[in-house]
Amino acid sequence: MTDPVIRYSDAELEEFRELILAKLSRAREEYESLKSLVVNDAGNSDTDTAHTFNALEAGAETYGREEAVRLARRQADFIQKLQAALVRIDNKTYGICRVTGKLIPKERLRLVPHATLSIDAKK
Repeated sequence: MTDPVIRYSDAELEEFRELILAKLSRAREEYESLKSLVVNDAGNSDTDTAHTFNALEAGAETYGREEAVRLARRQADFIQKLQAALVRIDNKTYGICRVTGKLIPKERLRLVPHATLSIDAKK
C-alpha cells in the first residue's frame, strides 16, 4: 500500500495564490520604480556642470546608481521566484519541500511564499 500524496488543498492553494499575487504586484511596482531611478539617473549627466561637482559627490552619485541597479536585479530575481511559485500552485506541488517531500509549514510559506525547502531541509 502506498502512502497518499500529501499536499495543500485547492482552497489553501488559492489562499497562497492571492498572497503571492499581492506580493508580485508590489514587487513589480518596486522594480519599475528602481528601474526608472536608474534610467532617469543615466540621463542626468553632470557634464554641463562638472566644475560644480567634487569627486565625493560624483562618487556618491555613482554608488547610488549602482545600488539601485543591484536592488533592481534582486527584485527581478524575487519576481521570478514568485512566478515559479504560481506555477507550482497550478501544478499542485506548491508547499512541498523539494528535499524531504513533506509539507512546508504554512507559517513559513506566509513569510517566504516562494520557499521550496522546509527549515529542516535548509539546515
